[in-house]
Amino acid sequence: MSRKDDITGRTPLSGYRSSKANNKTKHTFHLNLQKRRFYIPEEDRWVTLKVTAKTLRTINKNGISEVLKEAKKQGVLSPKV
Repeated sequence: MSRKDDITGRTPLSGYRSSKANNKTKHTFHLNLQKRRFYIPEEDRWVTLKVTAKTLRTINKNGISEVLKEAKKQGVLSPKV
């Protein structure tokens, strides 16, 4: 199971952590993923998605139907939706 946002397609970033002595160590910055169930009234079904906290705020603001429609238009939507 990959650490990927199902709606936006965002993946973890990589970079360096810097100590007080300025030593660099490789680090992966993971996404704040949440597993949530959403009800889609147009299709009369429930969908379970892994979304970031940022995407969850967008869904709360615009609605799941509008967010899914926009993601399909941009072509980044996961195939399971």
